[in-house]
Amino acid sequence: MIRKIALSAAAALALSGGVALAAGSEGHIEDHAFSFEGPFGKFDQMQLQRGLQVYTEVCSACHGLKFVPIRTLADDGGPALPEDQVRAYAASLAEITDKETGEDRPRAATDHFPESGLSNAPDLSLMAKARAGFHGPYGSGINQLFRGIGGPEYIYSVLTGYTGEEKEEAGSTFYGNTAFPGGWIAMGPPLSDDQVTYADGHPSTVHHMAEDVSAFLMWTAEPKLMARKEAGFKAVLFLIILSSLLYLTNKKIWAGVKGKKTA
Repeated sequence: MIRKIALSAAAALALSGGVALAAGSEGHIEDHAFSFEGPFGKFDQMQLQRGLQVYTEVCSACHGLKFVPIRTLADDGGPALPEDQVRAYAASLAEITDKETGEDRPRAATDHFPESGLSNAPDLSLMAKARAGFHGPYGSGINQLFRGIGGPEYIYSVLTGYTGEEKEEAGSTFYGNTAFPGGWIAMGPPLSDDQVTYADGHPSTVHHMAEDVSAFLMWTAEPKLMARKEAGFKAVLFLIILSSLLYLTNKKIWAGVKGKKTA
């Protein structure tokens, strides 16, 4: 079984935008082409399943997903795991204290993911929305339409942006990272090549694992993204048809008046 990486308390500030050692310029965020970006983009079901595996075997040692119901792993548009696998996955997680009996019991699919294992490790449920990798014209949404919100890119860039440099200060170790503001981050590199063995045989390089878990965290932050896009597309289509009908109706009604010359 793949071992989980347990980070030190100082390292757990990671993706939350935890304390950068020194003030500096904004980190460099790479624009990444995720499948769910754009008005017609969709989540890759297999990628979400791989991202879940990376989260479970690596990230969950410190970081929680307390706002995510486990049962949503079976939803369409998400990882879409069979319900029996979802129940088995829930039972494999840390036990939960029943609110009614006050006793510990195995987690059920109706429960949420566990909270962060360390007090200062940020919860990752909404991290892909909490971190904006790109900034466009204020209020226009143009930048986000073409490049996405940038949250998944931020996570991906942080996970792949380690330079290999380290330094000690105030009794803590900081690691060079090109994506993190200030260039130094408190979390050590959590990923290494072939750290996870994918069930579908997909390559498990740092690049691929970072991409997969970033996509998965985008899904945890926006589990109904596909439904919203579908509803938005239908609304726009309806408005186009309605506008066309109103234009033609207006033209028909006023055709006799507009064609006459006033004395």
